[in-house]
Amino acid sequence: MDKALQELNGAEMAVSDTEVPFLYFRRLAAQGGVRHGCSTRAGGVSSGCFSSMNLGFGRGDSEENVRENYRRICGAIGIRVENVVLPDQVHELTVRRASKADCGKGLFYPRDYKGVDAQITNEPEVALAVFGADCVPVFFYDPEARAIGTAHAGWRGTIGRIAGRTVAAMQKEFGCRPETIQAYIGVSVCGDCYTVGGGTAQRFLQEFPAAIRPDGDTEGTWKLDLWKVNQMILEEAGLKREHIITGGVCTMCHPDILFSHRVAGDARGNMAGFLMLTEEIRSKNYGTETARA
Repeated sequence: MDKALQELNGAEMAVSDTEVPFLYFRRLAAQGGVRHGCSTRAGGVSSGCFSSMNLGFGRGDSEENVRENYRRICGAIGIRVENVVLPDQVHELTVRRASKADCGKGLFYPRDYKGVDAQITNEPEVALAVFGADCVPVFFYDPEARAIGTAHAGWRGTIGRIAGRTVAAMQKEFGCRPETIQAYIGVSVCGDCYTVGGGTAQRFLQEFPAAIRPDGDTEGTWKLDLWKVNQMILEEAGLKREHIITGGVCTMCHPDILFSHRVAGDARGNMAGFLMLTEEIRSKNYGTETARA
């Protein structure tokens, strides 16, 4: 394994040793019943600033490259690329229920929905995707109700409590109980790197003062911990603290192997996370083994 990738291994997340590497949550993978993974920059076919695992359409990369990248990362994780459902992320608060009829939308077929930053489903073999390049991806799994969800929480989605809205949607649609839902905070910018100012800082100071502090380097800016804010929102929504897992991998700390908007601006690709219920509840840990099957 590449040394830089190996350094991403932490207490909560690990890097697969598949030919196309991806990050996964140790606790979630150990349970079975779901497959998931978060892409890095490695293992794709894109070049230049998109090098190499770009999963974002409309950024200037060729669509052929992007689709091939999806085939590679999905194959590594162990999901059928045809089963992926792409969101339409616009930093808003819409949570949409996805079904098997949506498989392939945004990737092979046009989307018939707009402005979707969170998706939920209780149908096996429907692979929910969520994009990121600093924004916080949140993955939800309820092993009791057999339901999942993904949410894209930038600062706008976070202040709008999209993570809590996703929990509420899972309750309404699938009868989930918050105390049985697990939430996993994925690869994104950490609180030591992310700075905000002006009205954004004031909003978080008012609502989440425990997660924001003055930036000692630049006057008028603040360090904002989106991981902590989303933890607070999830607890507010009824999740148990021990069911909220933060991966601890920062995009800005590792711009050589993870895409970061704050580091590269628009001259970059997109990463994606994937989450899918399996047909069999007791599927084996796929962190390395099943991904190769």
